[in-house]
Amino acid sequence: MSLDRVYERLLVLRCQTGDESAFAELVGRYHARLRRFVSGLLADQHSVDDVLQDVWFDAWRGIGRLRDATALEAWLFRIARDRSYRVLRRRSAHPVTEPLEDVVDGAEVELDEDERRIVATSVQRLPLPQREVLLLRFVEQMSYEQIALALTCELGTVRSRLHYAKRALRELIERNGYEQSE
Repeated sequence: MSLDRVYERLLVLRCQTGDESAFAELVGRYHARLRRFVSGLLADQHSVDDVLQDVWFDAWRGIGRLRDATALEAWLFRIARDRSYRVLRRRSAHPVTEPLEDVVDGAEVELDEDERRIVATSVQRLPLPQREVLLLRFVEQMSYEQIALALTCELGTVRSRLHYAKRALRELIERNGYEQSE
């Protein structure tokens, strides 16, 4: 186990004793990643801010019940996912089709402006279960096991969703790229 992971476990234990400065440090470590993930699910900046506020409130209230400090990352992403889904259910709408510029910018890929827009638009058009697994795997660089914990599903489900998401994304990118060139 890396020194960073040991320190993170220590931060969790400190949070469980009510140490607000340790919690603030955890917020600093995860806030940008959670923002990217929630932005990829919701796309509406106002909703993203509201969800993140709720995520951190839920995390502060619930961290005492977190039994495995090594599961912190998956636990935080699960809270963010659940809160995002609540917003989507309240809207009773289909996924928003705004480009995901922040998400694409977070990826370590060299794309020109048109390519970035095509990828962002294509990702946003994926069904939510496929979109979230792509974001967690390739933007957040979580392992399949961590994704399964965050999404509370089986490892095989993660693999299947990722397989179909990559296939669907490839088709959407090709279609969107073709439509742009006409």
